[in-house]
Amino acid sequence: MIPLTIKMTEQDNVAIVANDGGLPKGTALPSGLALKEHVPQGHKVALVDLPNGSPVVRYGIPIGYAAQDIPAGSWVSEVILKMPDARELDNLPIATVKPKPQESLEGYTFEGYRNADGSVGTRNILAITTTVQCVSGVLDFAVQRIKSELLPKYPNVDDVIGIEHTYGCGVAIDADGADIPIRTLRNISLNPNFGGEVMVVSLGCEKLQPQRLLPPGSIPIKGSADGELDVVCLQDDEHIGFMSMINSIMETAKKHLEKLNARKREIVPASELVVGVQCGGSDAFSGVTANPAVGFCTDLLVRAGASVMFSEVTEVRDGIDQLTSRATTPEVAQAMIDQMAWYDAYLARGKVDRSANTTPGNKKGGLSNIVEKAMGSIIKSGTSPISGVLAPGDKLKQKGLVFAATPASDFICGTLQLAAGMNLHVFTTGRGTPYGLAAVPVIKVATRTDLARRWNDLMDINAGKIADGQATIEELGWEMFHFMLDVASGKKQTFAEQWKLHNAIALFNPAPVT
Repeated sequence: MIPLTIKMTEQDNVAIVANDGGLPKGTALPSGLALKEHVPQGHKVALVDLPNGSPVVRYGIPIGYAAQDIPAGSWVSEVILKMPDARELDNLPIATVKPKPQESLEGYTFEGYRNADGSVGTRNILAITTTVQCVSGVLDFAVQRIKSELLPKYPNVDDVIGIEHTYGCGVAIDADGADIPIRTLRNISLNPNFGGEVMVVSLGCEKLQPQRLLPPGSIPIKGSADGELDVVCLQDDEHIGFMSMINSIMETAKKHLEKLNARKREIVPASELVVGVQCGGSDAFSGVTANPAVGFCTDLLVRAGASVMFSEVTEVRDGIDQLTSRATTPEVAQAMIDQMAWYDAYLARGKVDRSANTTPGNKKGGLSNIVEKAMGSIIKSGTSPISGVLAPGDKLKQKGLVFAATPASDFICGTLQLAAGMNLHVFTTGRGTPYGLAAVPVIKVATRTDLARRWNDLMDINAGKIADGQATIEELGWEMFHFMLDVASGKKQTFAEQWKLHNAIALFNPAPVT
């Protein structure tokens, strides 16, 4: 077996082991350095002697400090590293990076559904909004009936889903932060993949009344014939028994299915893509293979005029100087700083800090701490200027690369990117996760060939080919770009779509629960 290690920059004094199963004690690296102990795959080996207190450098920055003397050839695990302090939010470089404008990508298209508000969907889905968790069981029963009895009659409609959640009542609905879950749910209801057909199922007594969720005149609503919001209220006197509720939901759904079924795909420019990029179940290869390939593809999408969102506050917080320097204006940089400061305060209220982010799986995959994880996460954003910032639950209204401030939780991040208006999702993973969303296609990218082999019917793209030397970052980026256009056109389905693997909507609610 030829020992393979990967070093990210010339300044690095550690490298990760790329071989499946890691490398045993005594293995001689090409440099002549012999391993003093077994080093698992994805974990770091010291390339030089690291005295106690000295910086451990990966990605060209200190990801930690040696907590003891670490001889060259040793396994540098998280237990012998001290994490650096968080970067302060003052004296940051502001809009200092002025990249040379890249040539526009012209002529790339996909077949999408043009909406009345100008947005474009990649799927044609009837989504039924709920105002409160109480109605979820009833709606789930109704959706199953709609799928089996009605949906076959409307071949142009891809799916029927319930936007179910755990919000709506038993909450301090007027407290600071309560606006976040409300506007999130409101904006999800208007996702481009739902064609503007808004339908709501309510209980009747909940705090989040339909008119508060979707106020008259505040958003374009194509509801019932008289222009009123189309609501099925389960507590209405007209409902006598359970099946009365189900029949009412089905009859209301039928009107919206008929409108959606009349829609046809049309050729639209690639600039109509709104892509959310995210990573979960990350490992040390995430920042080496999958995320750099996504970053290259992000630059392609921006060059094509599309919108791309990267997120996960705690996973970019330690690279805030890299982000503010790439802002197009001082105002964009300040907006990023404001979102980071808000989240710092949010974590402080819970008496935790950014170190709470890394999971046991992250560490098993070679990521020692959030600093190392952040460096690999930021790479998803590519090199394009950052042109905007979204607060949690906000709707995207611009093109280009945008930072959408979200928690790093896979489910909450995906939910907030849905609310922002994404019509296509890219999700990288090294440890493996069957994550998926019902509302948008989720393209899954494996960081390692071993994962892609074992999960061959769950991973759509194998970025492990980069580490294997079988493909370059650029080649994988282009492969991803073309795959996106095919998926957006409905010519291909992702594995998550084929298996109907759907995570639940997870609203971010920083306000108190009563």
